[in-house]
Amino acid sequence: MKGFKFAGVAAGIKKNSKKDLGLIFCDAPAAAAALFTRNRVTAAPVILGKEKIKQGRVQAVLVNSGNANCFTGEKGIEDARACSRLTAEALGIDSDLVMVSSTGVIGAHLPMDKFETGVPCVVAELSGQAEQFEKGVEDFSEAILTTDTCRKIVRETGFILGKPFTILGMAKGSGMIRPDMATMLAFVCTDVQITSSDLKTALTWANEKSFNRITVDGDTSTNDTLLALANASSGVRIQDGESKIIFQEALDTVCQDLARMVVKDGEGATKLVRISVKGAKTNQDAFKAAEAIAHSNLVKTAIYGEDPNWGRITAAAGRSGAQVAMEKMDLFFDDQALVIQGKWQGIEAEKNTAKIMENKEINITLDLNLGTRSDAFLFCDFSEDYVKINADYRS
Repeated sequence: MKGFKFAGVAAGIKKNSKKDLGLIFCDAPAAAAALFTRNRVTAAPVILGKEKIKQGRVQAVLVNSGNANCFTGEKGIEDARACSRLTAEALGIDSDLVMVSSTGVIGAHLPMDKFETGVPCVVAELSGQAEQFEKGVEDFSEAILTTDTCRKIVRETGFILGKPFTILGMAKGSGMIRPDMATMLAFVCTDVQITSSDLKTALTWANEKSFNRITVDGDTSTNDTLLALANASSGVRIQDGESKIIFQEALDTVCQDLARMVVKDGEGATKLVRISVKGAKTNQDAFKAAEAIAHSNLVKTAIYGEDPNWGRITAAAGRSGAQVAMEKMDLFFDDQALVIQGKWQGIEAEKNTAKIMENKEINITLDLNLGTRSDAFLFCDFSEDYVKINADYRS
């Protein structure tokens, strides 16, 4: 993809000597749009990012893992600005065009000496040649990880008036994941020509049906950032209704695939689950019921134990605030009915469901039979490893 370069290095921010400083660079300022966490305890790079994104143009993004730069007061803001300046000086661009993102432990100040030595190194590593592009993408995607077990990279190609365009998405996220910008961090780069306002509209819509429909543990991060950059290098213009539809479909695919990767890589997760609620009276009812089921620790542990404890699912829907009627509920695991019109389908149905629950991916459908509205969430199970990972996170 022309005009974008990526890099990732080990700057010593993490204790384990792994890559922890990543950089995205555009040859020229790109149209930009971003969405941020709704958590009121907000990291310094998010506070700074909300200011910078107003101009709608970004040329570089510096991302560190191992330290969230959150709950760090005025010094945290100063450090975030200093990271922007260091990057701008190394690249020879205006610091107003540099966004910064951080992820990691909350409360500690950034080790600025590591950035002073690390930023020149990551700039030097920028992928310049075609054969280095993939390495740069992989190194960047690795540098932004925390408890993730794998890099998360998605590409999608589309065509408008016979011309191809590309969207490249990279994300990190494994724990502290729930709706309200559930990505932790995600970066989307595309070579289309689009206004920052149209990009923000497309990104908002894509986010609503992807990152805002997933959960791992029900915690909203302090640093969540979804940033999109468009550099116009393909010559494809997104301006009329048809081109916007085609671009939106491609962007939706990228965000949904990344969101799926985040949940599948959830801390300690062994199973990926989709809960679909249909037959709701209103859109809000469908959302409330699906969200409550996806967040339920009792449902998550039952999934892990491969126990068809369907009462936990219907109970979660009942406390969600959605309008429900017990005598009308249908509940399915794949095509196996556990409840029909509020009636349990018996031991044999549970045995068949237990077999289905051995799969790594499970589909659950709850039909409220009260209307025509529907919604869905992706979530994962809870295992002992989730507790171990988070008990030892700062060790």
